[in-house]
Amino acid sequence: MALMLVAWLPAKAQELQCEVQVLTPQLQTTDPAVFRTLETALYEFMNNRRWTTEQFQPSERIQCKLIFTISREVSSDRFEANVTFQSSRPVYNSDYNTVVFNHRDNDWEFQYTQFQPLEFNENAWLGNLSSMLAFYAYIIIGLDFDTYSDKGGTPYFLKAQNIVTMGQSVGERGWKSYESLRNRYWLAENLNAAKFANYRSAFYNYHMRGLDKMYDDRRLATEAITQSLEMLDAVNKGNPNSMIMQLYFVAKSEELQSIYEGVPKPDKVNAINILTRLDAANAQKYQRLMR
Repeated sequence: MALMLVAWLPAKAQELQCEVQVLTPQLQTTDPAVFRTLETALYEFMNNRRWTTEQFQPSERIQCKLIFTISREVSSDRFEANVTFQSSRPVYNSDYNTVVFNHRDNDWEFQYTQFQPLEFNENAWLGNLSSMLAFYAYIIIGLDFDTYSDKGGTPYFLKAQNIVTMGQSVGERGWKSYESLRNRYWLAENLNAAKFANYRSAFYNYHMRGLDKMYDDRRLATEAITQSLEMLDAVNKGNPNSMIMQLYFVAKSEELQSIYEGVPKPDKVNAINILTRLDAANAQKYQRLMR
């Protein structure tokens, strides 16, 4: 059985404009109506909640997508899933949206009964499903703020960290350091750690002084992006194989290839060498840009 649903309800939230898809490609026993109500609940939870005290204009809402694939029915009201979160933001003076976050989390196990309200409290654990959703809402908002001001997302990363702290006392997967090197614990830890402060500055520099300046002066904007890569290279030397470095290139590898494709060879040698080191999975693609 395969089910693909998209909710198109009017958004009331100030921060997120989140498209939600619930997929059930392998499920056999649960009534499909349960997943239709789940999809609506997920949509309303992400879009109709005030996550910050900031005032957003409708055009400023953060564009994001939640692809929720339920893989197993553990019981009649408990499910396993993997969830992909994607977010983007517009590039100044263009019709182009740059991917800011693209991450698949495989450690989702949760309880849900039809028409169950999803409740969240910053200071109390009210359930694994709402806690995981809130965690990623804060990550998405924090990363978006980081693209507009240096370390502007700090308040929201701290809120995500608080959810991780509460998650230490529950038996659910994905919240503890020893379970994996690529889970919610390490995502929040990396984004809040002082040792990754220059990573976040490079993230800001890439967007505000790089992408957003492409319309004004492509050469200077590309130089700023190369400087951002140099900052990332320095951070990686002290903290190799970090989760956020991996996530950076999941979001940006194709964009970086496009940026350097039309750059004269002498001006991109340093950048290509850095990209080859930091993003080994795409090393051959970067090296082809030198031909």
